[in-house]
Amino acid sequence: MKILIVVDMLNDFCHKDGALSKSIIDGKLYAQGIIEHVAARVKEYRDNGWLIIWLCDAHAVNDKEFERFPKHAVTDTWGAQIIDELGSDVAKEAAYEYVIEKTRYSGFYGTRLSKVLSIRAYQEPIYEVCGVCTSICVMDTVGGLANRDYKTVVNVKGVADFDPNAHEQALARMKNLYGADIIGG
Repeated sequence: MKILIVVDMLNDFCHKDGALSKSIIDGKLYAQGIIEHVAARVKEYRDNGWLIIWLCDAHAVNDKEFERFPKHAVTDTWGAQIIDELGSDVAKEAAYEYVIEKTRYSGFYGTRLSKVLSIRAYQEPIYEVCGVCTSICVMDTVGGLANRDYKTVVNVKGVADFDPNAHEQALARMKNLYGADIIGG
């Protein structure tokens, strides 16, 4: 069974007006280059009825993280919503689709992700992770999967970072330390 984990594909990270979307890579806003690939992966998983988990930043207005990063993805704001290109029909608690809000980098920290994965246990699942930012939330979530001995795949076409050097270092770390299969490069 395949499980797709989509990390922070939110307006504040991916939309041109988002609080954290402004870094330009190859002439595009950094996250714009992966939206088409992520949308195709979401479509394939939906078409096959495979599990999709949406990990979404959802910060309090005064979150301590805003001492390190600009204010972003505040709960119940436009910036915290999944981008329209991935389907405004994301169903909370659908049979094969979950939205899990998070307040820290790892999708496991203080969330119900572990519980959802244990409830939806499959024989030898493969976890595919995509989204932003490669060197922060994607990498920390892949680390959490590795700590649970889950087989993980990261396609370089499906992850982006506002810092190209950190992006490359994170891909190497996920491969070499966490044992993730890094494909599509």
